[in-house]
Amino acid sequence: MAAIDSRELGHRIQESRTRRGMSQDGLASQVGIERSAVSKIESGARKVSALELAHIAEALGVRMAHFFKEPTPALVSHRSSQGLDTVDSRIDEHLAEIAEDVELTQRLGALSLASPGDPWAHPHSRADAEAMARRAREGLGVGQSEPLVGLARRFAHLGLLVFSRDMGNDVADAGTLLLRRGGVTLVNSANKIGRRRLAAAHELGHYLVGDQYTVDYRVSLASESSIESRLDDFARALLLPGPAVEVQWKHVDGNEGHRAAAVILASTFRVDMSTLARRLLDLDLIDSSTAGLIRNTVTTAADMIEFDLHVAADELAGTTQAGPYQKAVIQLVRESQISTARAYDLLWGTVEEEELPAPRQRDAHEIWSFTS
Repeated sequence: MAAIDSRELGHRIQESRTRRGMSQDGLASQVGIERSAVSKIESGARKVSALELAHIAEALGVRMAHFFKEPTPALVSHRSSQGLDTVDSRIDEHLAEIAEDVELTQRLGALSLASPGDPWAHPHSRADAEAMARRAREGLGVGQSEPLVGLARRFAHLGLLVFSRDMGNDVADAGTLLLRRGGVTLVNSANKIGRRRLAAAHELGHYLVGDQYTVDYRVSLASESSIESRLDDFARALLLPGPAVEVQWKHVDGNEGHRAAAVILASTFRVDMSTLARRLLDLDLIDSSTAGLIRNTVTTAADMIEFDLHVAADELAGTTQAGPYQKAVIQLVRESQISTARAYDLLWGTVEEEELPAPRQRDAHEIWSFTS
């Protein structure tokens, strides 16, 4: 941990409290001290004890180490240029912690992330977005006509690690932060699967074009002329490849009608009805009236039986972590580089501490090399 003075520590406490949307009175109440004490701590006029700092960290939902570590440069740049009020506090804090944890596994040599190479050009038209989606599918190793499933596993091939947490309905859909090598995305799992998948695909777009830090509050609500809108086009094209969608829509629609075609395609490609309707409009396969009907379509249990559909894995539901990161943490336990207690913390409790592997036995030669 870096050595910092009382004034800097107080500033970081104030910054975390502000992003959390908590008043000094609220923090004082949770910590069990006077509001005036919080004010003095934040101004650097009063030192904070280790126990008080532990209580402050718990109240703010961060680790104590958060106050002593230098934040990732992209976060510093974003916060200083945009101001605290424009940042979604919860997703911002979680992304900062994820970045620190991932970079820890990288520094200890347990995790090596791929790179998509130089940043891709921002798409400035729907045609650009379509081309970008085709290129991304090639990089992800998925065919141009097949459904894209297992987003977290696929995205890791390009160096983007996807995590999910339920942060509530009033929090951003997702956020992405570029690291020195690779990147991390956090998806708000409070949303339904279709919106989660669309948000993750949208964040892959940010990662590929090299946006250092992004928080997307409501994916698919961007203005038509914005870069965000073009990345929405990319996300829809990535999840719903044009040629395959056109062939299947025309075939099923011709035989079964609009509603059946919508139910079957949404299930096949694992998207929500709003995303499907917009994509069909983009491909000039339906008119606005039909799009409205599709948006209001609800898939029923009877549909699943009648059309022989299957319940897809609930991707990015609840609390999930990228597989390569989890493997790296477990490797560090095996190599005795971190304790099981630390690993439990890094894994967000997704693995019980007693289930973690025991450190491997080292032979005499390794021990001698380590100590000499």
